[in-house]
Amino acid sequence: QVQLVESGGESVQTGGSLRLSCAASAYSSSTMCMGWFRQAPGKEREGVAIINSNNLDTNYADSVKGRFTISQDNGKATLYLQMKSLKPEDTAMYYCAAGRYLACYTTAWRGGSNFPYWGQGTQVTVSS
Repeated sequence: QVQLVESGGESVQTGGSLRLSCAASAYSSSTMCMGWFRQAPGKEREGVAIINSNNLDTNYADSVKGRFTISQDNGKATLYLQMKSLKPEDTAMYYCAAGRYLACYTTAWRGGSNFPYWGQGTQVTVSS
């Protein structure tokens, strides 16, 4: 069982920056693909960014490309999401998720169905 704990969410103004962190209880084949997802009130969950822990391949939602950067620490047990130029539409609960290698190589990654492990979420609020 993999446990994920997110932190770093807070309220910021438009144009601000935040860095989210996700601490994983273990690094294994079950956490070979890790990602960030978000869900705003009344909206479906959407994939934000994913990273392959082995080769560091990344993929981003079009809405965050050029503004958000996903990364991992050298020990691979902590996942980060650096967010810049934040917009009100980025307001959401942000979740960290982990899955096996192939989760990073499916066009359906944005739905999150290939990620069996999830954190409790951290709230990001961007005010105009």
